[in-house]
Amino acid sequence: MHRATLKSAARLVVKLGTGVLTDSHKQPDPAQLEQLVVQIASLRKAGREIVLVTSGAVGAGMGALGYEKRPGELAELQACAAVGQSRLMAVYAELFAKHDLHVAQVLLTHDDLEHHERHLNARNTLVTLLGRGVVPIINENDAVSFTEIKFGDNDTLSALVASLLPADLLVILTTVDGVIENFGEANPKTISAIEKIDSDLEKIAQGTDSETAVGGMASKIQAAKIVVRSGIPLVIASGKKKNVLQKILDGTEEGTLFVAQPAKLHSRKRWIAFFHHPKGTLFVDDGAKLAVREKGKSLLPPGVARCEGDFEAGDVVRICDLNGTEFARGIVRFDSAAVRARKLPKEELVHRDDLVIL
Repeated sequence: MHRATLKSAARLVVKLGTGVLTDSHKQPDPAQLEQLVVQIASLRKAGREIVLVTSGAVGAGMGALGYEKRPGELAELQACAAVGQSRLMAVYAELFAKHDLHVAQVLLTHDDLEHHERHLNARNTLVTLLGRGVVPIINENDAVSFTEIKFGDNDTLSALVASLLPADLLVILTTVDGVIENFGEANPKTISAIEKIDSDLEKIAQGTDSETAVGGMASKIQAAKIVVRSGIPLVIASGKKKNVLQKILDGTEEGTLFVAQPAKLHSRKRWIAFFHHPKGTLFVDDGAKLAVREKGKSLLPPGVARCEGDFEAGDVVRICDLNGTEFARGIVRFDSAAVRARKLPKEELVHRDDLVIL
């Protein structure tokens, strides 16, 4: 049933991982890149809009600069990214040109998507490119971006891009067939569909030991949390398989499908929920949690047991229960000093319109 809905996906974000794009020498693998481009071009010609989120810049730069292992120094990583990104785009431009398709490079940082005006500009640019029949190729701006290159990953970026547009489907192509139970054991099994992301699933997700990649399956689970809450399905599948994208869109049992939540978030709520590094945390009592989560109420000052972090009015904060479990995010109307001092008027601390249940 869930797979059948993928057939109607008109706008896709496809993320290509480093392992899918590079050969054993850390260089872009021409044959592999070509077969992926052929698939994407075919879908574009069939009328579907495709946005590509590509890894591989650091990997390609490593090969060009002679690194055997992913360098640990930030400046070296950024040098690899700068060299590798231009090489990668040149390959993409040449391959898509064979199908009479233009590509556009879009390099993003987290700040671009957090700042509301730039967030909207990024969306408008992508939508305009898609309307002109162009294939936007997105990567993090690793040559200048400090936090992203050190901690970020393109799984998260692809989820944010899918949420930004919004897309009808996110496909993350990797070197494995999906989320695998008993990975590395005698009886591994690909999980076909996941309707709930819980702690048991997160235990299944394994990290990566690749020299060029960041993240592994754990980062893909975090990406899944973003898109399914936004109302967008995600499929994780093997990018090494021929025609994998068409099979997914035909509703075939390919990879692991994360089922979207039925209630789609509006664009501003998506922006609040997923596009910020929260500046602080409000810990609320059980009564406030019930009012906010189950009854659709705003968060009032008496429900806050304590707060952490230094934030200003207008910042996004995490909202957690007394056990520390985050269940919402919102834009706070007073700064942390006022919250701690309990010097707040009798009005909403986080208004319902500025609050998202996760």
